[in-house]
Amino acid sequence: MARASTEPLPTGAAKVVAVRDMFDRIAPRYDLVNRIMTFRLDVRWRRATVAALRLAPGSLVADLACGTGDLCRDLSRAGLRPVGFDLSYGMLAHARTDAPLVHADALRLPLATASVAGVTCGFALRNVVDLAGFAAECARVIRPGGRLALLEVSEPTNPVLRRGHGVYFGKVVPWIGARLSDGAAYRYLPRSVAYLPATAELLALFASAGFDEMSRETFLGGTAQLLVGTRTGARDASDSVNSAP
Repeated sequence: MARASTEPLPTGAAKVVAVRDMFDRIAPRYDLVNRIMTFRLDVRWRRATVAALRLAPGSLVADLACGTGDLCRDLSRAGLRPVGFDLSYGMLAHARTDAPLVHADALRLPLATASVAGVTCGFALRNVVDLAGFAAECARVIRPGGRLALLEVSEPTNPVLRRGHGVYFGKVVPWIGARLSDGAAYRYLPRSVAYLPATAELLALFASAGFDEMSRETFLGGTAQLLVGTRTGARDASDSVNSAP
């Protein structure tokens, strides 16, 4: 089994470079490793993320850190109009979606204010350098009454589950990653959870940015979480063709 790394996690500009380079490297087998290490449960969780948006068919949705397009495909199947954004050229190059894709930083989106009905993001919050800035940017681009749905890893609160999850996430996942993809990247993965603030603080951060009705749902004993909120304002988030970027 892989040994846990004691190196400090990168921050600031160094984190941006490290995360971008890491995803460029693991892009070719990213989907394969995800399916194996989650026993394909990530597919179900992404579909739950799309359903949680509760948006009208045809609504425009920005999928941030879209990777290879998993959420974009699910959004399209649900009758929504996704546009994917990612910092990694490698991930975009290996994307398997018909949705428009844009190389962009989620903290500086090339979108007009209040131009989308919803935002999704899958397993990327811990890779963002500035969570408060991310929340503010989501609030900027989502129109009043629009929806936010963020899927992310988590840690169980039950001591027994937490211990088992720690062994699997901290040792088994890096072992799998090293054999199928990039060992360093999958040693970073379990450690990156440390970037996430406590649940109450995370929900408060998005509430302060302009989202109400913030809620949190957990999956598989608390190993994954879904954060959902509504942009403060009117409740009609139906989209129009003219709002497309």
